[in-house]
Amino acid sequence: MQRHNYKVSATGNVQLVTSVKYWEIIADNLSQAGWSWGCVSAVDCYGRTIWIADAHRDDEKRFVVHAEEKLTACLELDSTRA
Repeated sequence: MQRHNYKVSATGNVQLVTSVKYWEIIADNLSQAGWSWGCVSAVDCYGRTIWIADAHRDDEKRFVVHAEEKLTACLELDSTRA
């Protein structure tokens, strides 16, 4: 998934700017490697936001990780891809 923004230069030219977050790249890599994945945030009993990421394949391999940041959770999932 790519996000598109436009910026106007000093001369009035419109330029397309594409910005992708690191976790989106990781998610694309997981999908291309045959993993189904998901990510959700929740608030724990201490009021902290936690991220839970899950990935699984048809061969019954499954990984579930949790972290304080979305990118960290996705990076942990990505490390299991190999």
